[in-house]
Amino acid sequence: MTFLDTNVILRYLTWDEPKKARRCEDLFKKAVDGKEVLCITTLVIAEVIWTLEKAYKLPKSEIVTHVQRILNTPNIELDEKDILLTAIGLYGLKKIDFIDAYNAISMETKGIDSVYSYDTHFDLIPPLTRLEP
Repeated sequence: MTFLDTNVILRYLTWDEPKKARRCEDLFKKAVDGKEVLCITTLVIAEVIWTLEKAYKLPKSEIVTHVQRILNTPNIELDEKDILLTAIGLYGLKKIDFIDAYNAISMETKGIDSVYSYDTHFDLIPPLTRLEP
C-alpha cells in the first residue's frame, strides 16, 4: 500500500499539467486493475475539495462528481469512507461547506443532535439543533 497525496489527485482531476496527469491516470488505472493499493485520508479529501473550490473555482456539482469518483475507485483505502460519501452528498445538496457537512454527518453517526455554533447553515440540517453559547 502507498499513500496518495492531494497533488496527485488534483493533477488527475484538473489536467492542468498534462504529462503528470497522464502518469496519475495510469496510477489510478493500476488501482482499478488491482495492481496498486492506495491510501488516502479525510484531510486529503478536504484539501482536494478546498483547492477545487478556491483555486480552480469549480462548481459544487463538478466537485461532488470528481470526489465521488475518487472515493469509489477500487483499491483506494480510507477510513470513514461511508461518512465521506454521505458528507459529500450533503455538501452538494445544501448551502454548506464540506467541513461542516463532514462534521454534521460525524455528529449523526455518534448520536449527537445539537451543536454549539454561530454558523446558521447548521439550521438547514435536520435533525441538528444549533445552539449559540
